[in-house]
Amino acid sequence: MYPINLSIEGKLCFVVGGGRVALRKIRGLLAERAMVTVIAPEIVPELTELWQKKDIFWCKEPFQVGKNMLLGAHLVFCATDSAMVNRQAADEAHSIGALVNSATDKEDCDFQVPSSVHRGDMLLTVSTGGGSPAFSRLMRKDLEKQYGEDFGKWLAIQEDLRNTLKEKVKDTKKREKFWHKLVDENGEMLLDFIRAGELEQAEQLVERCMK
Repeated sequence: MYPINLSIEGKLCFVVGGGRVALRKIRGLLAERAMVTVIAPEIVPELTELWQKKDIFWCKEPFQVGKNMLLGAHLVFCATDSAMVNRQAADEAHSIGALVNSATDKEDCDFQVPSSVHRGDMLLTVSTGGGSPAFSRLMRKDLEKQYGEDFGKWLAIQEDLRNTLKEKVKDTKKREKFWHKLVDENGEMLLDFIRAGELEQAEQLVERCMK
């Protein structure tokens, strides 16, 4: 698998199926502001609520081959409990150039959805290539412990510091020297400050490395 972070804001994404697996996929898509259409004769109550709030579109019928139900799709998630239906949806999605994730057949997948941890704009992911979702979840929980919410706060602070660096240090080689000093020589200390929630000390460390 080739790792990539994909922007799907405003992109049309289809989910074939209306059960719990579909719900998990849809929540992730909505979090990234995708346009979501569900194809299923019935959906779980949580999806009904999303539909009633107009957060998703709902095609209230089973997927049927040849009806062009996936036109315009950017991503297609095949999430029914029928391997045959998922295969049919995957085949049609591939025929129109959409990327496919199938809940029942790894061979039909163009991509896997990794376990992820969000800390502000920071995104940490773990993937086993579909080989062990349980181990991916275990690793995600470990990352959640190692990288708390303060890492997201620090990222916002560091963006301001990076802009300050560009203003103060015009020479590219001097900026490279700064990053070497901060990351290679003081990186562990920086991470320790952030983990402890001592963001002011982390900021002071960055400022010292600028000198």
